Amino acid sequence: MTILTFSVIKIFSLAAVACALAVLWSPWLIGFLYKHQMWKKTARQKAISGEDASVFNSLHKEKEVGTPRMGGLLIWITVVFVIYLFYILSLLFPGGWIAQFNFLSRSQTWIPIFTLIAASFVGLIDDLLVVKGWGKYIGGGISFKKRLLIVILIGLIGSIWFYQKLGLDSIFIPFIGDVSVGLWYIPLFVMVTVACWSGGIIDGLDGLAGGSFASIFGAFTVVAFSVGKIDLASFCAVITGTLFAFLWFNIPPARFYMGETGILGLTTVLSVIAFLTDSVYVLPIISGLLVVEVLSVIIQLLSKKFRKKKVFLSTPVHHHFEALGWPSYKVTMRAWIIGVVLAFVGVALRLFR
Repeated sequence: MTILTFSVIKIFSLAAVACALAVLWSPWLIGFLYKHQMWKKTARQKAISGEDASVFNSLHKEKEVGTPRMGGLLIWITVVFVIYLFYILSLLFPGGWIAQFNFLSRSQTWIPIFTLIAASFVGLIDDLLVVKGWGKYIGGGISFKKRLLIVILIGLIGSIWFYQKLGLDSIFIPFIGDVSVGLWYIPLFVMVTVACWSGGIIDGLDGLAGGSFASIFGAFTVVAFSVGKIDLASFCAVITGTLFAFLWFNIPPARFYMGETGILGLTTVLSVIAFLTDSVYVLPIISGLLVVEVLSVIIQLLSKKFRKKKVFLSTPVHHHFEALGWPSYKVTMRAWIIGVVLAFVGVALRLFR
């Protein structure tokens, strides 16, 4: 068996194991979330773009109040468990074939794992504050400014590690090549981290976030594999596998929502993976759905400020299509199709380099 063949087997096997384990413990997690009523106790008062959330509440008020948050626990806990399961097995059987499935490595997966755990834990605290109704704004939770500062801090720590420990200070620009940006690498890293996090507003319909992130991390599995980072590719594949398990319980009618503990972890680790694979230039394409969601809110805000009128019936844009009369499943499944096509395009452009 060639090294290349085993690498493919390793990546797919780990994804399958992660998916199976996530499905197995999902019923316990769902039961726990419902038993302790881990959902919002009050409906949303304001939309993301600032207006009253009347359109949103007419479509989602009952589900938002009665469906648990924190489904993201399924994702990051399973990912961390699989990582350390195979690490421990490699220590117990150092000479066996099972040791080759270990994908915990300092150069490829330490930073993504740290980012995933740290950001997801912060998101978990926010979710707990929301379901308890604690916090400065209506509905509870960590304020936007504080969450933004936390994301900036996570991005700053990652950027300094990349710049000082890994010695990275350049990015690839199409038609130009690798360009050294020196210390500007640090603020660029932070900005990309914040931009990815802002795309978390896609978590608004049953199955939308799960399917969208599955195509994104599936694409980066291929990208990481193409640049020879097999452990990182395995990490991305494991996330993809857990996302499929999450999606199994998140499609209509959703048994839980991803919540900030899933969104914050996935979006911040996404930026880390993009930099590790030197793929920042295709990140806006592969994660195009996140970009569109954020742009819709920005357009809405600017239009209200300068034109005193709305462009969309509700934002993010997936709620606009709902308000037009599209069933939520139609919005979600068409978004999946677009996300997969964008992933194909982004991967193709990265491999063409």
